[in-house]
Amino acid sequence: MGVIRTLVGNGNRGSASDGPIDANTPIDEPFDVTIGPDGHLYCCAVGDHTIRAIDLDRRTIRTIAGIPGDIGNDGDGGDARETRLNEPYEIRFDTRGNLVFVDMKNHVIRRIDATSGIIETLAGTGSPGFEGDGGLAIDASFSQPHSIEILANDSVWIADIGNHRLRAIDAAGLIRTIGGDGTQAPTVDGGLLDRTPLNGPRTMAVDRDGTVFLALREGNQIYRIDPDSTIHLIAGTGAFGYEGDGGSALDAKLAGPKGIAVDQDGIYFADTESHTIRRVDRGTGIVTTVVGDGTRHDGPDGDPLRCGLARPHGLAVSERGLFIGDSENHRIRWLEFD
Repeated sequence: MGVIRTLVGNGNRGSASDGPIDANTPIDEPFDVTIGPDGHLYCCAVGDHTIRAIDLDRRTIRTIAGIPGDIGNDGDGGDARETRLNEPYEIRFDTRGNLVFVDMKNHVIRRIDATSGIIETLAGTGSPGFEGDGGLAIDASFSQPHSIEILANDSVWIADIGNHRLRAIDAAGLIRTIGGDGTQAPTVDGGLLDRTPLNGPRTMAVDRDGTVFLALREGNQIYRIDPDSTIHLIAGTGAFGYEGDGGSALDAKLAGPKGIAVDQDGIYFADTESHTIRRVDRGTGIVTTVVGDGTRHDGPDGDPLRCGLARPHGLAVSERGLFIGDSENHRIRWLEFD
């Protein structure tokens, strides 16, 4: 599979200063990681409430949003770097290059203009709850939204995990529920997305053809949502555990899956509570572990199956390899493919 190494993070909590990075540069609880349209790696540093960009070629880091260590919910209409956030969880980019992210503990979705760097709230009042379907997203309430995904038409899908729903914002800024009914009942394999429960919808990833992949954290399963809005199980029996490598992903036990990344050959997911990254082969449906040994520890770099992780969250995959937010080891790791 390749060799894994630490891109940034020294294993301790700390806030990186903008500039060059090396093995001594700290990063505080990185969650989501994603590749931006400029080829840089963007990450949510949950521990210091910032969003950072890493130039993979020059090995530099810069702050995109947030004031390190300062918690709040303000700054709309101003420079994103002078805005206070509260645990940003996940980042995506729309077709115009604007950065959209979940400000989880503020219960809002925010957007940073690609040209001006000005920040605005896209959805959410800042108060937790479940309100607003059929109206403007800015007037809606969420309950600890964790994940977003942006489709080709710039429709923004939101994993409203506390409400056990998927919601979507259209081009007119209106919001509606597209999946889940607020209960934690089992999801119906092969059913329509808007007619089946979703038990803890945590993270999404969209494929080039518009197929969306969804991890259910409490449900311990991975589903595929086809463009016709039918939902299909691809991994997990629903039971919590770390079992099934080498066999069908449908027969495997998962342990609180979170981040997802997809390429043409595989579906990668952070099996957070087993401290591993696992992969479903898109041709065979077989699941394997690609990073981690199933126990919580820190490294070492080198052999990915000997490299310990600690509750990993976000994933990003590209031709350069697989990037991992190794959250509680306070590192971003880079698995370079063979």
